[in-house]
Amino acid sequence: MTLPAALTSLTNPRVKAAVRLRDRREREATGLTIVDGPRELLRALEGGVEVAEAFVCDECVRSSEAREAVGRLAATTGFTSVSEAVIGKLAFGDRSDGVVAIVRSPSTSLEALIAALPAEPLVVVVEGVEKPGNLGAILRTADGAGADAVLAADARTDLFNPNAIRASLGTIFALPVAAGPSVAVLESLAGRGVRLVAARVDAVRAYTDADLRGAMGLVLGSEAEGLHAAWDDARVEPVRIPMRGAADSLNVSVAAAVLLYEAVRQRSAG
Repeated sequence: MTLPAALTSLTNPRVKAAVRLRDRREREATGLTIVDGPRELLRALEGGVEVAEAFVCDECVRSSEAREAVGRLAATTGFTSVSEAVIGKLAFGDRSDGVVAIVRSPSTSLEALIAALPAEPLVVVVEGVEKPGNLGAILRTADGAGADAVLAADARTDLFNPNAIRASLGTIFALPVAAGPSVAVLESLAGRGVRLVAARVDAVRAYTDADLRGAMGLVLGSEAEGLHAAWDDARVEPVRIPMRGAADSLNVSVAAAVLLYEAVRQRSAG
């Protein structure tokens, strides 16, 4: 049997349509996004994400993960073979592992996520997140710490930005995520009985002195602006991460890791 020739044209309509998904407006209009890399794609497939189209450059498929991803695609949705030039055009990151997929972005419904939370969830809320890399790093840490969900309040980037997917190593597909206005996030969690602890540079109480057990939401703001007035609420307990040097705050993804693993320590201790 003669295999079809690899797609080589950078001006092919399907290639151009995929490249347009680099733009947030195109992702929001189509409901699609780019998954670049075999590890990320495998986690998307394990999460039941719908693959609309996939592209594979055979010459670039070298790792065991890439071969596994190609095998999964071949057994399910299929894929289009492309040249190195085309896969280089499609790949969102600086490197290419030979596999790029176009997938339908999962729902980010706040109501659905809140309804599905377990009895005593550990939730991360990040407000005003602007850099996809920070969002991805928070998702990766939340997954590692066993958090039950990540909520983006007043987000300035779409949750399924390809750079966020890549920075999360695909864990965004393994963890419930949702987005919504800050007020709606606060009211939804408080109404669900989730206690809220917010990291603030001017808080009196240290984060290690706060009770992070039970139904808990850890709230973090952007480094530039901190948390907005919506979180100046009696239901939100402010805590601080002590800073011993010249800087007054940590990168938001690092702060999330500090709070998450303190919560893990307390919850593991019973």
